[in-house]
Amino acid sequence: MIWEVAAITVKARMETEFEAGVAKAALVFQKAKGCRSLKLHRSIENPSNYRLVVGWDTVEDHMVHFRNSEGFAEWRRLVSHCFEAPPVVEHTSEVFTGF
Repeated sequence: MIWEVAAITVKARMETEFEAGVAKAALVFQKAKGCRSLKLHRSIENPSNYRLVVGWDTVEDHMVHFRNSEGFAEWRRLVSHCFEAPPVVEHTSEVFTGF
């Protein structure tokens, strides 16, 4: 499994709307080919900063199948108006688990 980690900064006073949009989009991700999990983390020190962490079977499931789907268009419709700037996205693989 790989992890999509998206650093997202939300416009001031749109945090609640953004979080609600992510919750609505959960079903979109759940239906996506190869999507295994969805988590949203919010910074404590900088409450407008989030990390969206999505588990995918492969990078291709994210970058090809999801990005070219109606689900991606729906995801963006639900949340992109809240973005301060475009998200910064990278893919990671787990190399160590402690406890």
